[in-house]
Amino acid sequence: MQSPSVTRRTLATYLDDYLQRGDEIVFVQRRGLRYVRWPYRQLALAARRTARELGSRGIAKGERILLWGESSPEWVIAFWGCVLRGAVAVPLDKDSTDEFVGAIQQQTNARLMFVGREISVPERLDIPLLVLDKLSESIASHSAEPYPLEGIDENTLVEIIFTSGTTSTPKGVLLTHRNLLANLLPLETEIAKYIKWERFFHPVRFLNLVPLSHVFGQFMGVFVPQLLGGEVHFHDTLKPAAIVRRTRESRISVIILVPRMLDSLREWVERNHDAGLGTLEERIAHAEHAHFLRRWWMFRDIHRQFGWRFWAFLSGGATLDERTEKFWRRLGFVVLQGYGMTETASLITVTHPFKRGHGSIGKVMPGYEVKLDESGEIIVRGASVSAGYWTAAGRINRDQDEWLHTGDIEARDDAGNLYFKGRKGDVIVTAAGLNIYPEDLEAALNRQPELRTSCVISWSGANDTEPAAPLAVLILRDSVANAAAAIEHANQSLAEYQWIRRWHVWREPDFPRTATHKILKREVAEKIKQELKNEAGTTKAEASDAESPLSFIPDPSSFSSLDSLGRIELLSALEERYQIEIDEAAFTAATTVEDIERLVRGELLSEVAGSAGPNPKSEIRNPKFPPYPYPKWSRRFPITWLRILLFYTLIVPITRVMSRMRVEGVHYLDHLTGPALFVANHVTLADQALILAALPARLGHRLAIAMEGERLRDWLHPPASARWFMRLRLLAQYLLVTTFFNVFPLPKQSGFRRAFAYAGKCVDRGESVQVFPEGERAPRGQMHMSPFRPGIGLLAQELNIPVVPVKLHGLYELKQRQQYLASRGMVSVVFGEPVKFDSHLQPAAIAEELQHSLEAM
Repeated sequence: MQSPSVTRRTLATYLDDYLQRGDEIVFVQRRGLRYVRWPYRQLALAARRTARELGSRGIAKGERILLWGESSPEWVIAFWGCVLRGAVAVPLDKDSTDEFVGAIQQQTNARLMFVGREISVPERLDIPLLVLDKLSESIASHSAEPYPLEGIDENTLVEIIFTSGTTSTPKGVLLTHRNLLANLLPLETEIAKYIKWERFFHPVRFLNLVPLSHVFGQFMGVFVPQLLGGEVHFHDTLKPAAIVRRTRESRISVIILVPRMLDSLREWVERNHDAGLGTLEERIAHAEHAHFLRRWWMFRDIHRQFGWRFWAFLSGGATLDERTEKFWRRLGFVVLQGYGMTETASLITVTHPFKRGHGSIGKVMPGYEVKLDESGEIIVRGASVSAGYWTAAGRINRDQDEWLHTGDIEARDDAGNLYFKGRKGDVIVTAAGLNIYPEDLEAALNRQPELRTSCVISWSGANDTEPAAPLAVLILRDSVANAAAAIEHANQSLAEYQWIRRWHVWREPDFPRTATHKILKREVAEKIKQELKNEAGTTKAEASDAESPLSFIPDPSSFSSLDSLGRIELLSALEERYQIEIDEAAFTAATTVEDIERLVRGELLSEVAGSAGPNPKSEIRNPKFPPYPYPKWSRRFPITWLRILLFYTLIVPITRVMSRMRVEGVHYLDHLTGPALFVANHVTLADQALILAALPARLGHRLAIAMEGERLRDWLHPPASARWFMRLRLLAQYLLVTTFFNVFPLPKQSGFRRAFAYAGKCVDRGESVQVFPEGERAPRGQMHMSPFRPGIGLLAQELNIPVVPVKLHGLYELKQRQQYLASRGMVSVVFGEPVKFDSHLQPAAIAEELQHSLEAM
């Protein structure tokens, strides 16, 4: 690794460090049910190939390339490919509108677009595309030899980032190698002081929840972690429960996020706190003056939920609420905060993990000159300040010695810590000439228990005819919360000239926000004005109606006829739209659209209100069934060795003697180098043993078999009426089948998602998975396969591994005759050719194609 004292002239030198780290993992992302891992070396070589792909397309230094997609390892590869080629990356948020992308394409005259699979690019854009998910295939033919850097230096333009536009029209910020390195090199020097301690925690794993299209997301997702040789994990949902679960399961050390997400996680912890330990407020109050280690011990139950390796949040992109910061610190977590702008290549200030002022956004980073003007606005100058802007009229260059006006009002203490006061454009100047900072009012409001969150805007009436005054826009915790009481209590902590005299209750679950979750106050104000103008023609009842949770579904009336796959897709769509977690068992128990609406509204109310229990208005309750068993002991030593021993001493001899089976098509398995999904027809209880005995040892020894979930659950948790002898017999059945065959539950009614996720973990461990897609054994006398359940299509699609059809012949006849010993050649196990399905194919079509394949064998 290079010493941080060595001056780097370009970002490309970091790719040399990637090569030195070899097979250490740099990026991890969940794809379907599996995790994709990219080693440092592999990523650097892919970046070289990408640069050569750009060269083969005639893209020259300085030409612009759009990057439109979700955060992923391929996004980073495309970015580094642009850096090596000297092309200018133009990152776009994945939720950008077609109109916005079209305008940026014309403004930058982009030659190419890297696009995510999830993006539907309109034909009118008329631009060559490289799909990020298929990037490895597109660049496979190119050499991975060192790529020559021709004409690239510290003043070369790296990227154009279009700002979020919360206060003004979005504009393209120009960032050069010099700008980005000016922020990175001081951090590299500071990290070097502590790097000797990193080996005790290696690798440090970062969960990055900030889009790479944002400069803070890039800084903490691409540049900083590699200084530590860390792993960066990308996550595909912002649901708090899913984030906590991913943090624990992936053994995350640091979460990179914006303040709004940190607020959501705080609310999740408050909702799910075990009241038996005392109220969380009481416990936090007792921890106020406790030592850091003492706080960690006091709240070990919460630390256990996040996992023992997790210790820090790093927040940026907006101002962190003081209440939220205090909450996490008192729980024993480290909370770091960075302040900066796109124009400053991310950071201007950053808090130190061991030295910080309370409520501060940190101290100024080396390389900056910072001062406050007479109004308190912070203005900066330094090497990291943007080279200028890209506009529709052309490129606007800045003088290197020119001061940048940030538009942010700050205060500074004697120790040099800065404190954010608000945006200069948001400051409300009263008729008396007094300045009111909305952030001060929002801090007072957000401390009130009646409110979930708030924002304060300058209000001059619906027609802009009144003197400017603060208007508090409130999201209540529940429908009975007293907004007036919250305002009154907030005013008690404010000066009289700051008092809030007007407020508006926001009816939606959240405010409109940017990609980094900043509130779009202009949109809030416009919507309130529109509501007031329409109020005269709308009855009170109509105005208070909330959107139906199913209003975005084209035909909710068909809910009752949905199969298991349709219900899974609907459940996932509802969770993703409203960022909530819905109990799958309760969802399965619902039978009408009204049931689903009550369930979703109940979850939304719980999310907004932060209540610890279920919504009392919801009539849907979780069925009282024990959980499906997913044992860990069955895949650990010595059970794994015992399973192999039993396989050769019992399963193979008994199976061979009783069935005298033939095995055909085994040559199709010779070229399988990784896990596969085996799909077979289901006739008898011996099917698993037959397939295991027929498989080559390298596959049979690493096979997880899906079994009827309800049966496994009932064996492990028999009904209360069962006698002790029956209980022992059922427990013995469960232990034996789990030990012999490494089974896991695949339920018929509910719990599909957890079963599918477990299958994904098996594949990530290098195990193949075997499934009977009919869902149940053929009844006696049936001589054909039952219809395949469409869930097998979803499983095949999400696992994204070769699917091997397996046909069991002769068992229908044996079962019909009630015969247990077969004559030679009567029973055969036939393997078909492995197939991989196109990711765009519908699950139902995959299931249908698989059934046709087995029927034809």
